[in-house]
Amino acid sequence: MKKKENRSKIKKTPWPTKDAMEQVYAMKLWGNNDSEFYSGIGSHHPEIVEPYLKVLTTFLISFKKPLVLCDLGCGDFNVGKELVRYTEKYIAVDIVADLIAYNKEKFKEENLQFRCLDIAMDDLPSGDCALLRQVLQHLSNAEIQKIVQKLADFKYVILTEHLPNGDFIPNKDIISGQGIRLKKNSGLDLLAPPFDFKVKDEKQLLSIPLKEGKGVIITTLYQVF
Repeated sequence: MKKKENRSKIKKTPWPTKDAMEQVYAMKLWGNNDSEFYSGIGSHHPEIVEPYLKVLTTFLISFKKPLVLCDLGCGDFNVGKELVRYTEKYIAVDIVADLIAYNKEKFKEENLQFRCLDIAMDDLPSGDCALLRQVLQHLSNAEIQKIVQKLADFKYVILTEHLPNGDFIPNKDIISGQGIRLKKNSGLDLLAPPFDFKVKDEKQLLSIPLKEGKGVIITTLYQVF
């Protein structure tokens, strides 16, 4: 694992994200499958989930020594639960306290931990690989910038984002928790301004086009310096 910097002196600023995400689950704004918590079709639709699990499993089993994986924005854990067995330790993080408490009761493995953290404001767990699956697209540029600074602590970052079809201007700012950049015909590109995330290598692992011109879900592997 890469050595983490001490960020204890970072000044914390309140963000609307926590309240927004709590409201999403309380009001079932991402849908309802009769579960107490539901992270939407992006975490449940077989055409989205199954190809993702296939490429993630292939990546994880390629290492002789299993990785410590930090799932930053684990949601209802319908996806993450299928990956735990391929890791040395799986640390699942979300900002919604009730969701984390629910997951702790529902999913129990020796190498699985759940933590309630604000990934923009709190120190992140140590690990080899950070997983962010359709998480940053909900956040403001200011929050994303704080997260990007911490991603340099990992050897690998696997990012999944919902992007527009064709050409678009990346990284248009939004208010956290109020939709995603797709409504502005924009999407996230961590390597572009204002984030300028520095990586050793990048590789697209998966591209899933959505029906009716509703964009594409891209999963990218970044190897960090």
